[in-house]
Amino acid sequence: MSKQDHICLLLTGSTGFLGMALTRRLLGDLQYSLVVTSRFDVSGWPLDVVPVSMGSLEETNKDWMKVLTGIEVIIHTAARVHVMNDSVFSPLDEFRRVNVEGTLNLARQAAASDVKRFIFISSVKVNGESTSPSRPFTEQDIPLPVDPYGISKLEAEEGLRSLAKETGMEVVIIRPPLVYGPGVKANFKRMMQWVDSGIPLPLGAIRNKRSLVALDNLIDFIITCIEHPDAADQTFLVGDGEDLSTTALLHRVGRALDKPAHLIPVPPKILNFGLSLIGKQAISKRLCESLQVDISKAREVLNWEPPVSIDTALRMTAEYYSKNKRK
Repeated sequence: MSKQDHICLLLTGSTGFLGMALTRRLLGDLQYSLVVTSRFDVSGWPLDVVPVSMGSLEETNKDWMKVLTGIEVIIHTAARVHVMNDSVFSPLDEFRRVNVEGTLNLARQAAASDVKRFIFISSVKVNGESTSPSRPFTEQDIPLPVDPYGISKLEAEEGLRSLAKETGMEVVIIRPPLVYGPGVKANFKRMMQWVDSGIPLPLGAIRNKRSLVALDNLIDFIITCIEHPDAADQTFLVGDGEDLSTTALLHRVGRALDKPAHLIPVPPKILNFGLSLIGKQAISKRLCESLQVDISKAREVLNWEPPVSIDTALRMTAEYYSKNKRK
């Protein structure tokens, strides 16, 4: 895709953690004309572009044509996300309905509308759940998704690649690991709450390695992929470029919060055993196993470097958390 002065973008999932931050960033760049969509009607929207309500992606016969006129690039962040303790009868069917069928329905209509490029936010879970020491995931690895979310993201990737071959629409696939930044929720927020509380944690002897990606770094990479000609029809892993153990991450979070983490050096085998006894094997895996990504391809193909350091990103995340923790 050649460089030009004005690019018309469509962003799905604009009310999500990534979508809202990406909307804010794109609105600040006069190079882009932006249309954003959300699942529901939005009231009290704080930004200057009002999302078009498109309903759920699981409506697989949805007509997207009203928002595709003139669009050149789609950034597709909307998805059914990973759900702990999913209560639906068939989680895989639900993930497929939204993440595969819903995505491909949009992509087929995009190709028919002469959209030039479709940027799909996938997940490192396509690669798998953990890595061996000093053996990070690469884009060339055989995908080994374990859970329904990862399986659905892989199937969506495969469908998009087939569509690209059939239609000529360029597809860019981005697989981030855990994303953190101001406003992050779920496990990362819970970890900040642990450190903020000052309670001793039995996590002082974990020597794993995990890759993360700061929200600002992921957004910068997505924007790089909007126009870069060498991004076309490529898959990229993206991260901060520095991997941390759980123990090191907690210490860095503590510094960002200005509240040192109180960590007890419990051997990982004992920690694993104790968590397994109370049915928390999944938590044990996230805390103790490694999950690394190699971002060499992004660096070499797109000449991209993460613009924000982990410590800077953690400080911004901690500042937001401290200002909003009582809300």
